Amino acid sequence: MRVDKYLKVSRLIKRRSVAHDACEDARIFVNGKEAKPGKDVKPGDEITIAFGKSEMKVRVLSTPDHVGKDDAASLYEVLS
Repeated sequence: MRVDKYLKVSRLIKRRSVAHDACEDARIFVNGKEAKPGKDVKPGDEITIAFGKSEMKVRVLSTPDHVGKDDAASLYEVLS
């Protein structure tokens, strides 16, 4: 699954267009490397999201196309 879509489906970022822009602005990293919006993510990958001066690091647990709001947090594990 594309990283911008994953960020939206997992509700880490509210809108896919915002996730796309974050990738273009080099604020999203997958396994320590800068990620373009079309970068594929799979279970086990680590995503780092830069929010201003803070960072959030998560590990991808699953990549379904659709998930309910209540189950979105089960798609990733927060590392820091």
